[in-house]
Amino acid sequence: MKRPHAIIRPVLFVLGAAALVTLLGFVERSSDHMPVKDLAIELRGADQGRFIDEAFVRKQVLDMNGTVIGVPLGEMDIRAIEDRLNAVPWIEKADAYHTLDGVLHVRVDQREPIVRVFDRSGEGYYIDRNGSTMPLSDAYAPRVPVALGDLHLRDASEVHEVLDGDSLMRASHLDRVYRTARLVAADPFWNALVDQITVDVNGEVDLVPRVGAQRIRLGDGTHLEQRFEKLKLFYDKGMPQADWRRYEAIDLRFADQIVCTQRKTP
Repeated sequence: MKRPHAIIRPVLFVLGAAALVTLLGFVERSSDHMPVKDLAIELRGADQGRFIDEAFVRKQVLDMNGTVIGVPLGEMDIRAIEDRLNAVPWIEKADAYHTLDGVLHVRVDQREPIVRVFDRSGEGYYIDRNGSTMPLSDAYAPRVPVALGDLHLRDASEVHEVLDGDSLMRASHLDRVYRTARLVAADPFWNALVDQITVDVNGEVDLVPRVGAQRIRLGDGTHLEQRFEKLKLFYDKGMPQADWRRYEAIDLRFADQIVCTQRKTP
């Protein structure tokens, strides 16, 4: 025969769980009738500058609802707010939720561009840290390397749709631009040094630094990590003893060596 306390414990656990569920349901129903007391907006990401600000996000919410303060929390369409904000091309992700104190919270993660592309059709756009394209903005122009050359999308509707690894990205050479720009953005030294990324008709990638005016030849976009390591070693060991303007080209395409072409003197 089971002892009484062995039976009582499961019963108490079940009763406690049921009471907790009932209490949570009551609290949720009560909060649905609570009017919104405040709208709190949190912007995250893009610390060096912003494509959007709190006023922009607030306007997006108000344009949907006309007003927010005083509206019962249960009448706020949280999903619609998120969908509207997630459709903004400079926003990576938006979350909306309310708390029991009557505050409607909207949290926005901004997208972070790492390179600005000017393709052969005249289109201009950014590629962000995740490998997707995003449009230019009149409100803000981040200081990122510029990519030029034989780069293309089939039409403007494809902007915002290209992802890393996508066949279109490979066919347009944008994958090489993205991989190069990602390495540049990840290292403060390269981020300060690199001004342009160029791609020719064969998909060969060159860098143009902000100082020295050399062409740094990276090749077909493979083995980028190793080639950047060779270049940094060259800058650390070879360039301090020479004038940065001395070289016209620095070629990293060959294994275990760097080939430099000296600038012709007039």
